[in-house]
Amino acid sequence: PSQRPRSPGQDWGCQTTACNLEVVQRSSLVFLATKPHVLPGVLEEIRPAVGPQHLIVSLVAGVTLHTLQRLLPPHTRVLRLMPNLPCVVQAGAMVFSRGGSAGGQDCALLRSLLGSCGLCEEVPEAHIDIHTGLSGSGVAYVYLFAEALAEGAVKMGMPGALASRIAAQTLLGAAKTLLESGEHPAKLRGDVCTPGGTTIHGLHRLERGGLRAAVMDAVQAATERARELAHE
Repeated sequence: PSQRPRSPGQDWGCQTTACNLEVVQRSSLVFLATKPHVLPGVLEEIRPAVGPQHLIVSLVAGVTLHTLQRLLPPHTRVLRLMPNLPCVVQAGAMVFSRGGSAGGQDCALLRSLLGSCGLCEEVPEAHIDIHTGLSGSGVAYVYLFAEALAEGAVKMGMPGALASRIAAQTLLGAAKTLLESGEHPAKLRGDVCTPGGTTIHGLHRLERGGLRAAVMDAVQAATERARELAHE
């Protein structure tokens, strides 16, 4: 007889189920990671099993703490979390906000679980949509910049694969220096510039191209779209 396919969780010794209610009944910490339009149905399904022993963490875009608390039993401990793609390589940037019944121990538990995935900060809920525009969508802006860096090198005669690797390492090194030094980006940028040197000539071209304003506009546009999605 044919065997049932193994679920990914079984490879790590995790128990799996296709029943949402069973997950809640057998867990004290529950992550909600659905599409926004699916979430109300899931909450209606699990609501009878949610009790004071549960901590509910929502990753669902555009769904506010107010909505989560309205659809769950009164005084349910709720946290709203927004991660980004680099969490998969343990270099993520995550922010979370607590509902009215969640306490400091709940926040500490979430930080301890997600610390290995990258930066994890508690913020006011109003900052979550800004985080989406800055870091969630911002990853794509950085990929675009990396692509442009590499294409500039290709234009000047470097092989594409080598240019891409060097561009990626340049971004990694710049980010690591920024985080570990604690310096303002303008200070580090100034440190790279020498009078009449290559860097200041390149920066002049970027300023003429409006890079700074374009990136600010991109963060604003993505943030505003995130706020719109919360009302759709």
